[in-house]
Amino acid sequence: MNGIPLTFDERQLNRTVVGGYANNSPEALNISVILLNTSGSHFKVQLFENLMSCNFREIVSVEHDANNFALDDLLKRFPNIKFIVPLEKATDGEMINLAMSEVTSDYVLVLRDNLNIPSGIILSNLAEKLTKDGIYCVVPRLVDSKHSGLVTQFAPGVNKNHFLVEGSSFVKDNSKSLYPFDYIALYNRKKFIQLGGFDYTIKSPYWQNLDLAVRSWLWGEETKITTILQFSYTYESLIEDKTANIDYIRFHLKNEYPKFKNDRGVLRKSQFFSFFLHSGCGYLEARRQFNAARKWVEANKYRFKTDLTTLVEGWRVN
Repeated sequence: MNGIPLTFDERQLNRTVVGGYANNSPEALNISVILLNTSGSHFKVQLFENLMSCNFREIVSVEHDANNFALDDLLKRFPNIKFIVPLEKATDGEMINLAMSEVTSDYVLVLRDNLNIPSGIILSNLAEKLTKDGIYCVVPRLVDSKHSGLVTQFAPGVNKNHFLVEGSSFVKDNSKSLYPFDYIALYNRKKFIQLGGFDYTIKSPYWQNLDLAVRSWLWGEETKITTILQFSYTYESLIEDKTANIDYIRFHLKNEYPKFKNDRGVLRKSQFFSFFLHSGCGYLEARRQFNAARKWVEANKYRFKTDLTTLVEGWRVN
């Protein structure tokens, strides 16, 4: 088992990075785009042209397949777009971490190629509104291919002492949300890096995404919804897999078990047996997981500003 990463850039993926340069014109937005490619979209050229029309600082296209034979043609046509191709299996979170290291803007918009991204989706006046408060994460409204609102507002809750996430498709501008659906959001890059980015040892997209989002709240940051930015899926949207597997156990240990005491986060040795009895793991595996989490909490103890119990009790959707 790998230890929980203690720094943003702890794991360096094998990858190929080609093309790209920053748009340093005075009119360039202080926003870059990371585009996650999950399919061989036939509309890729139009999508890139639409992104180019927005005057982003940088555009990074994260390819899902090292055997993308159209890449050479795209490089010639869009030399200012940077392409990252993983040479080993990697999660979306790992690729976002890597792409964050390739841009220089203060804000980064993470999108997917299965979204309808029209020309001029973000212009300078909208960019200023989205970034003026400097919060960690701004979540756009998302709709499906039939323009019905998707569940994109999430709140923490409790059922019989078990943590749960409650979702709603009804959204209000500037209201809080626990996490961004499908990783899609505008991130404050500096705060993203300070939070450590996505945990590469968590492979499940749902638990990896939720892990960073809950950590951000526990460490004093905020995620809010904006209704002035909206994207629709061009075909079926993601169905989140919330299976309680080993990834959930790691999320559980990092976010649910630490308590906020005397201005610090604490995971006490005495909590092990409670964890072990409910973990479904054998003793040795439970001990390995628990010790890794204790080491991580100890290293980050002064980053905690609250604990999950207090967060849930104080949560109010505006």
